Amino acid sequence: MNALLEMRGISKHFAGVKALSDVSFTVAPGEVHALVGENGAGKSTLMKVLSGVYPHGSYDGAIVFDGEERRFRDISDSEAIGIIIIHQELALVPLMSIAENIFLTHPPARFGIIDRDAVRRRTRELLAKVGLAESPDTLVTDIGVGKQQLVEIAKALSKRVRLLILDEPTASLSEKDSAALLDLLAEFRAQGISSILISHKLNEIARIADRITVLRDGRTVDTLDCRDGAVEEDRIIRRMVDRDLEHRYPKRTPKIGETILKVSGWSVFHPLHAERQVIKGVDFSVRRGEIVGIAGLMGAGRTEFAMSVFGRSWGRKISGRVEIEGREVDVSTVRRAIDAGLAYVTEDRKQLGLLLSEDVRKNITLANLDGIAAARVLDDMRELRVASDYRNRMRIRCHSVYQETGKLSGGNQQKVVLSKWLFTDPKVLILDEPTRGIDVGAKYEIYCIINELADAGKGVVVISSEMPELLGICDRICVMNEGAFVGAFPAAGATQEMIMRAIMRKE
Repeated sequence: MNALLEMRGISKHFAGVKALSDVSFTVAPGEVHALVGENGAGKSTLMKVLSGVYPHGSYDGAIVFDGEERRFRDISDSEAIGIIIIHQELALVPLMSIAENIFLTHPPARFGIIDRDAVRRRTRELLAKVGLAESPDTLVTDIGVGKQQLVEIAKALSKRVRLLILDEPTASLSEKDSAALLDLLAEFRAQGISSILISHKLNEIARIADRITVLRDGRTVDTLDCRDGAVEEDRIIRRMVDRDLEHRYPKRTPKIGETILKVSGWSVFHPLHAERQVIKGVDFSVRRGEIVGIAGLMGAGRTEFAMSVFGRSWGRKISGRVEIEGREVDVSTVRRAIDAGLAYVTEDRKQLGLLLSEDVRKNITLANLDGIAAARVLDDMRELRVASDYRNRMRIRCHSVYQETGKLSGGNQQKVVLSKWLFTDPKVLILDEPTRGIDVGAKYEIYCIINELADAGKGVVVISSEMPELLGICDRICVMNEGAFVGAFPAAGATQEMIMRAIMRKE
């Protein structure tokens, strides 16, 4: 095989910890090569080495691109030869136009002056290539996440991309937008553009990848060729985690009791567009010990419903009634919602769920400072005991509770968020995309924690875009569409087809 890229014997250390150990990796011209592994396996570190984020001299080994050894000083060096990386957190400026974002660093110019006509013309050409019909002057903040991802790819194309690196590109996308993105990668492959795809969604990898390389503990453990036939997901999982997951979802015998949460006639209007009703008089309930899933497409109103119930964190002109354990409660502020027994784990743990620059200890106790205070003064030793207890109970892998939270893997960050809300001793937990962006091994651990919460008599609500996940862990699934609940199924008898039919049903 003639390789476009060869990474030979790459090793990388951080403060005495070996993140990569003698990793070798190749990509052929026009190949989609998937890179998989548990969080902390070294995938992102390897790609940062390749893209110049970690410059030559900070690692051992060699990078050969197009037959020539390369020594990148920074990311601009790798971009200059056509290696473009798109990170999971999109690098777009929301209040700038699509055209301004695409050509922010390299605008077409004449005599040292930006040629705005050329910028718009070239932007329209690039948007057409990625299937967008938006105007070049449209602000990025006015388009959805799926379209923003395509703008990032258009920006990569503007830099004459030859090797496109995508880090969890579909983590925040609906199934429809994810499928469109994978189709675009297939088109790039036909045009001779190579791609490296990092993803935890194994069904997507199986659909698009030509080869799959598995990293574990900073080492290459296998490269699987998909061109000779489909590779089973269980085989990939075994190589990733070095153990069999007997079942993707842990077994559980539900012990469901009386209704613990009841929401009646809940209506919510958009915070900026006062005439637009987003949640339309819905009724919803959860019983003690029950795990209830909420399914729906992006924009169906799932997160808006959850956030509006949790202290009116989203929306305006909110009306309706909330009861916990048969008694009406005041959830008009976040503090009152917490005091009433509600907890909400946001879908965006990095921006809204955690203080990434603070240590694990402070994040765990953040939502219940009264629980570590004596006479309204914070007790450092009590805080340390609480954090250490949750670290052990939730099996958070960190050097100590004084480790910076942003340095943890995605799965362990999610456990810190869960710990923060469990310390408030809630009666009902609302978990919004609780396994987004974490690997299958960490997902299994999160599922076990969810089961333990239900077994302890909590009511648990799980919002997820992954239908197999909802079918695998929930007792009941409610389907949301255009701000209303349009169906409900016992999970034991439900199928993905039933859920999709309910989602797509028009009133």
